[in-house]
Amino acid sequence: MLKKLFSIFLSTVFLVSSLGTAAAAVPNTANGKLGAVEIATYGQEQTGAIVQRIEKLEKDFGGTTKKGAMMDRINSLYDEAFDNSTSPSLITQLNALEWTISHKVSMDSIQKRVNDMELLINGKNSDDSIKKRIEGLSTFAFGSTTIPLTQVNVPANTLVKISLVTPINAKELKKGDIIKFKAAEDVIENDMLLITAGALGEGEVTDVSQAQNFGRDAKINIDFKEMEAVDGTRVDMTLGEEAKASMEQMGMAAGASLAGMLILGPIGIIGGAFVKGKNVNLPEGTDLYLQTEKACTVYAIPTTSTEQF
Repeated sequence: MLKKLFSIFLSTVFLVSSLGTAAAAVPNTANGKLGAVEIATYGQEQTGAIVQRIEKLEKDFGGTTKKGAMMDRINSLYDEAFDNSTSPSLITQLNALEWTISHKVSMDSIQKRVNDMELLINGKNSDDSIKKRIEGLSTFAFGSTTIPLTQVNVPANTLVKISLVTPINAKELKKGDIIKFKAAEDVIENDMLLITAGALGEGEVTDVSQAQNFGRDAKINIDFKEMEAVDGTRVDMTLGEEAKASMEQMGMAAGASLAGMLILGPIGIIGGAFVKGKNVNLPEGTDLYLQTEKACTVYAIPTTSTEQF
């Protein structure tokens, strides 16, 4: 009976859209791309002439400035920071280093993350370029300037335990509102780290129905969209059958709503007319399960032979 009631509760709370989502849009203007790289590198967009901003990033990344067309130089910087199509990006390399050194991955800027790891390991910061400093950190962590990242396949329906960052309350949400969540724990398959605890995800409310008389419960339609893998890849997520089954087994997300169903019991039609349905109210920190919507390829971090400092 409890199992059946919990299944009813889950289907009442979430009517999840099956629409897939593409990866986050890449800025398509020079200033947009340059600003994105600056935010990732320094924590905020910089001011001044474009040529000066480009040269600062080039020097900080590699130690020297480059020549060529403006857009070519900006594209090169953007790819170094974010792109994993030919080799791991700077952000992916830092994710691997941070997890190997301290078993956590921060959301700080590239500059701060390098500074923090150097201070932890060496007690001081280097004046070298970011690439050289990453090589030094890699030599300490892995015994080589090359970080051992490996491309692996993430199967469809891989389960991910998440924790809500945005509360889900039918009385307060409306269509179009953004629901933020994060990975509640590392996702490791075959000794490879695919998604780190704390990795961010984002969904969108597509419809809300308030609780009504006759015990009709509130309903929220949420497209959970995507979350970030360890290499920054946007992985499509959904609340599918495997995720629902896992929540049912763990007794997650039930709380007062499940207790309310047990207490309410069967009611007559006349009495039911005056019984208000239950609101959907999942506070921040509520644990749920999602699953990957389709297979994808990411750079993963080997978890064998690593110890937390």
